[in-house]
Amino acid sequence: MSQAKKKTAANLIWFEIPADQPERAQKFYGQLFGWKITAFPGMADYWHIDTGGPDASPDGGLMTRKHPGQPITNYVNVPSVTRAMAKVKKLGGKICKPKTAVPQMGYFAVCQDTENNTFALWEINMKAK
Repeated sequence: MSQAKKKTAANLIWFEIPADQPERAQKFYGQLFGWKITAFPGMADYWHIDTGGPDASPDGGLMTRKHPGQPITNYVNVPSVTRAMAKVKKLGGKICKPKTAVPQMGYFAVCQDTENNTFALWEINMKAK
């Protein structure tokens, strides 16, 4: 008997919402969904979104929009950003922002799929520098 490969689920782990007027967006999402939105420690122009859902539901970030047309970005948890980036390219996608460290949290890369949608890969790694 051969042993089946163990697969790691690639779950949505985080999302970011860009806003031209973050205060207006905080009010909108807070009143619409009851989300608690608070300043993210040590980061100007970035707020933590607590969705209040079960542990499996992702929280997110609200940020000041960096460029016109900046979309919502969904972060997908992967075991290795490096390997996932290679697979994105192999499947016809693009790397928009290469592997980047978030100190003591992990690594991310922003990618584009074959339909021109952007998304981010996220690798948890508390030793990231």
